[in-house]
Amino acid sequence: MDLQKLVDGGALYGPYVVFKEEWWRLGSAMFLHGGMTHFLMNMVSLYLIGRGAEIYFDAKSYMGIYFFSGIIGSLVSLTVHPQSVGVGASGAVFGLFGALAGFFLAHRDKIAPQSKAFMKDFGIIILVNGIFGLAIPSVDMSAHIGGLVVGFVGGFMIQRNAQWFIFYVIAMAAVIFFFYAALPGVYRDIFRP
Repeated sequence: MDLQKLVDGGALYGPYVVFKEEWWRLGSAMFLHGGMTHFLMNMVSLYLIGRGAEIYFDAKSYMGIYFFSGIIGSLVSLTVHPQSVGVGASGAVFGLFGALAGFFLAHRDKIAPQSKAFMKDFGIIILVNGIFGLAIPSVDMSAHIGGLVVGFVGGFMIQRNAQWFIFYVIAMAAVIFFFYAALPGVYRDIFRP
């Protein structure tokens, strides 16, 4: 797909986000994909992982984890790959995967058989994703890892104590603000004329 068309359509592109203050791209990029294969991979992953997450999280927690994972995954990507164009929902999808891992860790003594099976599958998926990420340069591992960590924190916090959702929201808002404050300095150093 033509990169300029993706950028024009709302893809994540650091110089536009930082210098033109088009922060909305942090959200819009999650709904764009680089082609049908990319779209199908993300949607099949979302279907498989999302169904499991729906069992353990209420709608508010599910959506919060999904969008915070996608947005912060995009911010991590902007930091690691300042000149790249990014699209896709995989940071958010990995966030749901991380949330399930956090949930199972928080409840490992109560649901040991499912927890062990999930963690084994989790390790396999991370390994396969890492291999693909190294083999295919267009795979944005930084967005995946950022989303995974954000989701893990959310899954662990929220399912340890459901009333901690507000603390999760505050913590993730603080992370977003940190990136918002730090990225202009990083980008000025990189794109100095």
